[in-house]
Amino acid sequence: MSPVTAIVVAHDSAHALPACLDALKREGVPAIVVDNASEDGSADLAEARGARVIRNARNEGYGRANNIGVAAAESPLVLILNPDLALDSGAAAALLAASERYPDAGILAPRIVEPDGRVFFQPQSTLSPYLANPAGKPCRPEGDCCAPFLSGACLMVRRELFLALGGFDPNIFLFYEDDDLCRRAADAGHALVHVHGATARHLRGGSSAPKAGRVFRARWHQAWSRAYVAGKYGLPNPAPRMLAINALRALAARFTFNGALIERYAGSAAGALAFLRGETALRRENLA
Repeated sequence: MSPVTAIVVAHDSAHALPACLDALKREGVPAIVVDNASEDGSADLAEARGARVIRNARNEGYGRANNIGVAAAESPLVLILNPDLALDSGAAAALLAASERYPDAGILAPRIVEPDGRVFFQPQSTLSPYLANPAGKPCRPEGDCCAPFLSGACLMVRRELFLALGGFDPNIFLFYEDDDLCRRAADAGHALVHVHGATARHLRGGSSAPKAGRVFRARWHQAWSRAYVAGKYGLPNPAPRMLAINALRALAARFTFNGALIERYAGSAAGALAFLRGETALRRENLA
């Protein structure tokens, strides 16, 4: 049995899956693709490339679908990655070696390179007001290091720890589930390690194909989830400010006739308002 299993959540991701799954196959990492009711043949494509596929009858959201995938895996480690992310040669081996080198690491992540060549490294989070870098000043690592948070675009997690923590928060449909998991792992005394010698390429925002209303929906969840995790950890509620700012921006954007811009700000305002009204992300998605 392989020491690690990749978990890839797909939702209309047929355009991105080939590069992701081919890289995993090259690295010798078996994959479980959890398909969130895709309409573009993502599940069939994944099966044709040798992945084990779990077909959800409806879109369960990113974190909830990952929980399903991790539960189905049997390896001691799981590699959670977005479908628009591809491992460079040797990345899986480097992550595995780091997991042995740093036995106190509960979660490890590779060096993530964006399409423009920048290295993504998260310097702050909504959940990190207690850190010494509250302004989020960029500080790129030059080698392996402990990090306050790691990007959910690619995480290697000890499966036993993931299950003990309860996995990703099932109340979150999309966004901030990685920040929340990292916070809980760190609070439980587990290190979060950036592995500089493992590289992955990320096409940001390319996990799902463009679709009318998708920008509004994503921004709704981003605003709602931000308010939710803030409340979960006793932080100031950002919803009133998000509502005020984005409602004004949405009104102004109407004069630009830019549909994506209007959706962006209107979605953020609607998500913040929904949180203030006591609505939940799961009810919005008919998952309650």
